[in-house]
Amino acid sequence: MEKLDLKKTRRDLFTAPHNRFVPIDVPPASYLMADGHGDPNTAPAYKQAVESLYATAYTIKFACKAAGRDFVVAPLEGLWSAPDPESFTARRKDEWDWTMMIMVPDYVDQKAFEAARTKAAAKLGTISDSLRLERLEEGLCLQALHVGSYDDEGPLLASLHREIMPSGGYDFAGPHHEIYLSDPRKVPPEKLKTLLRQPVKQG
Repeated sequence: MEKLDLKKTRRDLFTAPHNRFVPIDVPPASYLMADGHGDPNTAPAYKQAVESLYATAYTIKFACKAAGRDFVVAPLEGLWSAPDPESFTARRKDEWDWTMMIMVPDYVDQKAFEAARTKAAAKLGTISDSLRLERLEEGLCLQALHVGSYDDEGPLLASLHREIMPSGGYDFAGPHHEIYLSDPRKVPPEKLKTLLRQPVKQG
C-alpha cells in the first residue's frame, strides 16, 4: 500500500531558504484545528489542544489505512495572532492567541473526522472543545526557514515586519503561521527547524 506523505506531495509548503523570506502561493488545504490563548509553555489549553490533534490525526490515519489509503501524519503547525504584532518580536507570550493544526489529506471528510473525534475523546477522557476539521486558504505568503530556539525567532520576524514587508509594499493578510519540522522532545533547541509564514497582500 502506497503511503501519502504531504511533506513530499506538497513540498513547497514545507521548505524555504534559511533566514530569507521568499514569496509562495499557498493553495487551500484541510486541517485539524484547535484554538486557545496564552503562553504555550504554561497554558493547560495548549497541551490539551496538541494532544487532541494528535490523537484525532492518528485515529483518522488508522481508519484510512484500514480502508486502503494510508498517509503519514503531517507536522504540527500553528497560527499565531495578537492585537500588537510586536508581541511576537518581543516574545510577550501571554498576549498570544493561537490555533494549532495538523494538515490532513483532502479526502478526509467531516464524517471521518467526527468518527475519529469520538474515538479520540474516549481514549483521552477529555478533548478540546474547539477541535474541528476546516479548510484554510492563505494565498500569497512570505516564508522562511528559522533554525534554532523558538525564542530566537524575534530578529527574523522583526526584519520581516519592519523591512521586508514595507519595502515590498506588503500588508498583513492573516495570522503569523509556523510549521514545526523538528520534534522539540528529540532535537536540541539550537537545531530546531521551523518554517515561518506570513500571509500578505499588496498595500
